[in-house]
Amino acid sequence: MVTLIGLMILTVALPVWAGITYVGLVRARRENAPLPPPPRPRRTPAKKAAWVAVPAFVAGGALHVYGLSYMPFLQPEDACWFNAGHMAEPDSSSALPVSLVCAGEEIVPWWVNPGLLLFALTTVSATGTSIALAVRRSR
Repeated sequence: MVTLIGLMILTVALPVWAGITYVGLVRARRENAPLPPPPRPRRTPAKKAAWVAVPAFVAGGALHVYGLSYMPFLQPEDACWFNAGHMAEPDSSSALPVSLVCAGEEIVPWWVNPGLLLFALTTVSATGTSIALAVRRSR
């Protein structure tokens, strides 16, 4: 008899109690909910230009870090060994423009420096445009 009562409580009473509690919580949330937020203001052209400048700056930084990954840091002969297969000191290396020359051969991919130039020009022009549009709008 005790197990039958326990079984009735588990199968009927607990789900009913949980449902009533859930409905009460939903009602309380709806009644206490604040007003919907006001609509967001439209983006101005200056903000749009700034949103172009920021990803270009981040992408340019990431590309520069990728190009610098070819550079020799602690042991210069390892840079040529890992990148070109020559166990020798690099002929020359520079961080900007990104360049590593081992045994007369350029190791850094050809597209790194033009990509850096493209991202730099995009960042500078979008930042300048954003500033000009903001100043023009404020007047």
